[in-house]
Amino acid sequence: MPILHVKVSAERSPELSRRIADLLLALTSRILRKDPKVTAIAIDYVHRDDWIVGGRSLAEQGKHSVYFDIRITDETNTKAEKAQYIREAFDGFAALLGDLHEESYIHVQDVRAAAYGYGGRTQEWRYQHA
Repeated sequence: MPILHVKVSAERSPELSRRIADLLLALTSRILRKDPKVTAIAIDYVHRDDWIVGGRSLAEQGKHSVYFDIRITDETNTKAEKAQYIREAFDGFAALLGDLHEESYIHVQDVRAAAYGYGGRTQEWRYQHA
């Protein structure tokens, strides 16, 4: 039941949104073992003129960038799994966007089960009632 919030420096298109969603659903289910049926992804597009790294826009640098965070229930994944996820997500976005700036960030947030949920129920509640 993770939620991913993605910011990407590209022109909005349904095709790119689909490719981003497909990439993240595949990685999230394969590496982090999360159910794609309850994985939510929100994508925001930011023009490269409006994304500044090191005092210069990505447009000036001829680069693209991505930032996304994923919230997962604490203690459900290992450090190695999270490291693999970050590495493969970076590589996947580099393949999608081309010339990805090194200052592209992926943040895996471990959230306590009692402080996180969906459908009006916490993950802790779901665990207790499973």
